[in-house]
Amino acid sequence: MAGILWAIIVILVILWLLGWLAFHVGGGLIHLLIVVAVILFIWNLITGRGARI
Repeated sequence: MAGILWAIIVILVILWLLGWLAFHVGGGLIHLLIVVAVILFIWNLITGRGARI
């Protein structure tokens, strides 16, 4: 499950950067998605369900 969360976070960050740097279309939606990704990342750190090596 942690791998899926990391993949979603990476995809959202890439989309956010593309929208912020290049397109400036749908900026509100992309920023909302990056906020969700950051919240998921923080939740993952707090709950301690990080990837186990």
